[in-house]
Amino acid sequence: MSDLTPQVRRRRTFAIISHPDAGKTTLTEKLLLFSGAIQIAGSVKARKASRHATSDWMEIEKQRGISVASSVMQMEYRDCVINLLDTPGHQDFSEDTYRVLTAVDAALMVIDAANGVEPQTRRLLQVCRARNTPILTFVNKMDREVQEPLSLMDEIERELGMSVVPFTWPVGMGKAFHGVMDLREEQMRVFSPGEDRKTLDDEIIDGLQNPVYAERFGAEYEHARHDIELVQMAAPSFDEAEFLSGKQTPMFFGSAINNFGVREVLDALVDLAPPPSNRTAIQREVKPDESKFSGVVFKIQANMDPAHRDRIAFVRVASGHFERGMRLKVVRSGKELRPNTVVSFLSQRRELLDEAFAGDIIGIPNHGVLQLGDTLTEGEALQFTGLPFFAPEMFRTVEVADPLRTKQLKAGLQQLGEEGAIQVFRPVAGSMLLLGAVGQLQFEVVAHRLEHEYGVKARIAPSRFQVARWVTCDDANELKRFIDGNSHRVAHDAVDAPTVLVEYAPELRAIEANWPKIKFHALREHAGLVFQKHLDG
Repeated sequence: MSDLTPQVRRRRTFAIISHPDAGKTTLTEKLLLFSGAIQIAGSVKARKASRHATSDWMEIEKQRGISVASSVMQMEYRDCVINLLDTPGHQDFSEDTYRVLTAVDAALMVIDAANGVEPQTRRLLQVCRARNTPILTFVNKMDREVQEPLSLMDEIERELGMSVVPFTWPVGMGKAFHGVMDLREEQMRVFSPGEDRKTLDDEIIDGLQNPVYAERFGAEYEHARHDIELVQMAAPSFDEAEFLSGKQTPMFFGSAINNFGVREVLDALVDLAPPPSNRTAIQREVKPDESKFSGVVFKIQANMDPAHRDRIAFVRVASGHFERGMRLKVVRSGKELRPNTVVSFLSQRRELLDEAFAGDIIGIPNHGVLQLGDTLTEGEALQFTGLPFFAPEMFRTVEVADPLRTKQLKAGLQQLGEEGAIQVFRPVAGSMLLLGAVGQLQFEVVAHRLEHEYGVKARIAPSRFQVARWVTCDDANELKRFIDGNSHRVAHDAVDAPTVLVEYAPELRAIEANWPKIKFHALREHAGLVFQKHLDG
């Protein structure tokens, strides 16, 4: 056990994931509220109100009432330091979410009790399952007209392929929602609606068989009692090993908008979610309580403070003890950093940070030195793996409406490309930049941000390209010959990785047949050593 072990064991780092509108951002707010990090929760839906969700900080998020960027919040609760990452629910921003999921040790899945398991939940779960990420499940909106709890439980097991262990069970639903039974503590928390403030005076009734239940809650209680008996007979008991390997999920019921059922989830995150564990680098396994610092850049965000035109690199601390002003090496480039203005987050509110430990998320102001996937160390050549970039499925040309703003357009797109919010391609032949994205909404967000954050009105028009693949080759001369011979359809991305762009899949197959030594990739891990080896030949 090292001197750092006690600090590492205090950390819990998790992401909240869900389909859009399941109530993820609302739950994020309420977790902050219950931890004492904020006193009044922002109104997530009432966008005309003066308050907005703490985790929705971009102007476009406040206008549309959606999350389009992941946000990071740190808080303390029961002597634990909790790093909470709220992710975009919208599938057009799933790349950002995938990268965030590489930086966490657990996930909290929010299910809309009326809609059950929805497509984006399924996609995100696949990513979690691939990484064996432990998952807790919160079934939200029980105060509305919803599906039967037993059928929801069955659907989660069937659709997501994991066993479900209810930790709480609802008594009634919709207008007749009376509260939740805590099956482990053997008590009922009685529901009373109330949106803004912490409810420290919830009524608690002890015992699972207390005669008071039947008197007060009648048929709804009888129905719940019958369900609970079934569940206790049929559901597996909680198995920590199964949970930690992502095969079993504890399930909680509640209503986030009414601050109800949130405390149980927060307690479960502290009690059940694992502290930071070993992380895999190409060279070796890195232990969280090693003395030397290491960390990985999993997100870059431009203009968190529009007044300062800043770019922040979000770094997940993998090992060691970070101290402000310490010397750090960017492994990819060999450059040295001595960051003095490192910050911790409560969404866009930030505080100067003096120290951090494994599991913490720190923000380093970045002026183009750091890229997504970069590893920072005290000197050791480590490269962490697993940060994905997906080949875009939609393409647009982009040009500036006012030619005098060309410089601002290029600067804006370079910064947005570094974030990974959009992929920006510079064709080898021709001057018009290309944007690549997974979904249409990404283009709308980029146009909005270019105008409001960089003062550039951009014309975004359809492109003829529909398929992209990154290209590498073990023979540098062959790669150069390929790029020269296909200059009309090759472009370089934000990290100068060469990419071939084609109109149709059959065209790509023909190119692959003609160039057998060239490797074509639908996935790029990062701008680091794995990819660089191919580029350097």
